Amino acid sequence: MVKSLLYTGPALDDLHEQYAKQGRIDDRAAVRARCDVAIDAPVETVWDVLATPAAWSRIDPAIHDVRLSGALAPDTSFSWVNGKASIRSRFAVVRPDEELTWTGVSFGARAVHRHVLRRRADGGTDLEVSESMAGPLLGLFFGEAKLRAALTSWAAGIRRAAEDLGGPGIAS
Repeated sequence: MVKSLLYTGPALDDLHEQYAKQGRIDDRAAVRARCDVAIDAPVETVWDVLATPAAWSRIDPAIHDVRLSGALAPDTSFSWVNGKASIRSRFAVVRPDEELTWTGVSFGARAVHRHVLRRRADGGTDLEVSESMAGPLLGLFFGEAKLRAALTSWAAGIRRAAEDLGGPGIAS
């Protein structure tokens, strides 16, 4: 128990290169969660919602001050604020209509945040969102249940934004 509370995870560069870019989160991290959501909008529309960081406030109004250092591409860094948390991040995987993954650090916690999109036969999208967070004592004040709730809310916001933009036209 103490060992997991003190686990800080891999160095941020290793987390980025050896985890996020390889399509995985840190399974040893004290805080991990995943959620899946079915979205009645084409995968291209869901991608457009995710791939427009400057408009992430339409997914979650607590997100603001998103600043990218360049184009949406692997290794592009960006900063953003989620509520009161300032986060420094870097895109790891940018595969249009398939996956958007980034790593980030805030308050000393290191995270991998993955989005995997799958086209459904009816024209909609299945979205899998997963995240790991590691940092000393993180599990004491931000546990798995809290992360799962945050991911569920984030995924619901993506669904809402995508369905508002492109819901019509899905086969019934």
